[in-house]
Amino acid sequence: MTSNRINIQIPTSHGQAPLSSWLYPSTSKSKSAIILAHGLGGTKELKLSNYATSFHKAGYTCVVFDYRCNGETAGHPRGLVDWKMQQEDWKSAIAYTRQLEGVDGDCVALFGTSFSGGHVIQLAAEDHHIRAVISQCPFTDGVRSSMCVGLRALPGLVWAAMKDTLFGDTTVKLVGAPGEVALMNAPDVLKTFPPLVPDGYAFQEDVPARLVMRLPFLRPGSYASKVQCPILFGVCGRDSVAPPGPTISYAKSAPKGVIKMHDDVGHFEIYYGEAFEKAIREYLKFLQTNLPIDV
Repeated sequence: MTSNRINIQIPTSHGQAPLSSWLYPSTSKSKSAIILAHGLGGTKELKLSNYATSFHKAGYTCVVFDYRCNGETAGHPRGLVDWKMQQEDWKSAIAYTRQLEGVDGDCVALFGTSFSGGHVIQLAAEDHHIRAVISQCPFTDGVRSSMCVGLRALPGLVWAAMKDTLFGDTTVKLVGAPGEVALMNAPDVLKTFPPLVPDGYAFQEDVPARLVMRLPFLRPGSYASKVQCPILFGVCGRDSVAPPGPTISYAKSAPKGVIKMHDDVGHFEIYYGEAFEKAIREYLKFLQTNLPIDV
């Protein structure tokens, strides 16, 4: 159901490209809102509407956005994944949502998945006005995630990253077969990732390689101990992209952390089918407790 969805543009800092976004205005008297964004190379079209629609039906205002250089948001190089820039985009989306008519600025929750699952941990650690967080199959440890590509692919990824860092215009595949020079190349990826992409959607399959050099230095999971609001960690037990072990360790340090395990679910399987249905039930229960719609 998308009839209540409105296409909007969220202003960013310094007059840069606005964020192409969807707004689902609440049809209830709720003043609570949820902001959603996708993971590594992902855009809002890749099943985020499943979550936003479910939250909206429950009574929440929802805002779903694409990062600069990704999806329908302008910027170059296309497909760029830059941690600092994406953090800025999140802050722009949060500021925009807080000033929406009918939204209480102190009743805003964040939903991040995969790479953005790491983003929301750091954001909530720094912004104590965030009311609640859902961090789904989150990227929490750059070294451990980097190891998932395997030794065969690593030299090619590092070489591409060096060229892109020095000269630009060098990309790598986002997804690939085992051993292939791609950011995500586990055995299950080529089977479980394609169902996320709508038929006929022109998905950006290659991203600037420079991310490879910076990924090992990112540890958003280390911010979990500083998150003061309730935070739910949805952990996929068969996650081949964001290893569950480090995430569970970090999650245990969150003062109000809740861990929900999806033991037989892979990284991309939680967006659809039975795994999604189970996850959304858990998320709505968590929200009803920590961000009730009658606030």
